[in-house]
Amino acid sequence: QVQLVESGGGLVQPGGSLRLSCAVSGLTFSNYGLSWVRQAPGKGLEWVSTISTGGLYTYYQDSVKGRFTIARDNHKNMLYLQMNTLKPEDTAVYYCAAKRWTPDTIPSMRELRYDYRGQGTQVTVSS
Repeated sequence: QVQLVESGGGLVQPGGSLRLSCAVSGLTFSNYGLSWVRQAPGKGLEWVSTISTGGLYTYYQDSVKGRFTIARDNHKNMLYLQMNTLKPEDTAVYYCAAKRWTPDTIPSMRELRYDYRGQGTQVTVSS
């Protein structure tokens, strides 16, 4: 059974930082591209970032470039999102997602097409 379990969310003031984690089990971790996606209150799901299987290639939505960093540990089957200089508009439920690696994985994940997704962790940025 495939499981993706996010953690690390919480309440933070504008300008603060959080580090999200996603523990993945039940699949061959190194065969999957991984993403973070988010859903703000009253809005649809939004792609945030994607990382390739070996971690060499990373991709970010323009609004988070320079503030967020995606990383993975293929030995621990873990995905991370370091979020700095947080803004109120970053408030959302953050989900990790996985898609088996093919030449189509990057554009697919940008379009919110993936094989598995976790239950999410709430991030609230407010003073």
